[in-house]
Amino acid sequence: MLQKIFTRIFILLLTCISYLPFRMLYILSDFLFLILYYVLKYRKKVVDDNLAACFPNKTVDERHLIAKQFFAFLADLIIESIKMISISAEEAKKRFAIVNPQLLENYVNQGRNVIVVAGHYGNWEMANVVGFVSDKKKLVIYKPLSNKLFEDFLNRVRSKFSAIMVPMKMVMRTLVKLKNEPTISFFLSDQTPVSHEANYFTKFLNQHTAVFLGVEKIAKTTNGVVVFCDVKPIKRGYYQCNFVTLIDEPRLTSEFEITQIHTSYLEKIIKDKPQYWLWSHKRWKF
Repeated sequence: MLQKIFTRIFILLLTCISYLPFRMLYILSDFLFLILYYVLKYRKKVVDDNLAACFPNKTVDERHLIAKQFFAFLADLIIESIKMISISAEEAKKRFAIVNPQLLENYVNQGRNVIVVAGHYGNWEMANVVGFVSDKKKLVIYKPLSNKLFEDFLNRVRSKFSAIMVPMKMVMRTLVKLKNEPTISFFLSDQTPVSHEANYFTKFLNQHTAVFLGVEKIAKTTNGVVVFCDVKPIKRGYYQCNFVTLIDEPRLTSEFEITQIHTSYLEKIIKDKPQYWLWSHKRWKF
């Protein structure tokens, strides 16, 4: 009961903050950066250890600069995610521009399922704007939270642009129900699987890394086109998304080929501008 009360108060606070204009929100973000980086030193050791392991050839100063840039971006990401609670469709589309929405629309018009893969790179919360790219069903695959009240709140925010939220364990069941109509499914592929689901490891950012096989399994089962959502931060608060087809015929691929291709694509993006990936995530747990 006490948890529900605190959660409702927290949701109300976030909702009120979300109605502030962006110029005021970024003042809050600058202050939040100072708190996270200098005062709380939020997961600073996790970030430093991750960067040292992933970029052993960079100097200490270079890694410190990436860490500082990451925390500045993390503060923006938190504030921008709060803004998504009340942001208008017009404002969201202006700030998260999709370069080639016709790529997905062409596939679903051909009756093909599309599997869109992304990582915790750029603003993945604002990426919900992709709900506007087609009038076909859009499924956003998510990892359930322990706090169901807050999960319901997040799902309402994330589905406001016509997406359908689907828990990870319900993906296949949902797709079976929708087998007679093409769908677009969105996955964040760089989450860490639990130990008993860590069935495939690859070299990712210089680390022996467990990778979910869900994208590959679903793509092969449905013969869905695998497309990467390549997000580029343009300037503060503005992003650009370009869809890139990775696999057109999944059933013709060898085992683990799809997983390796989308993992390698994400790795290339991170290496190019590492400050925009979620370095505070404990990605390498085992």
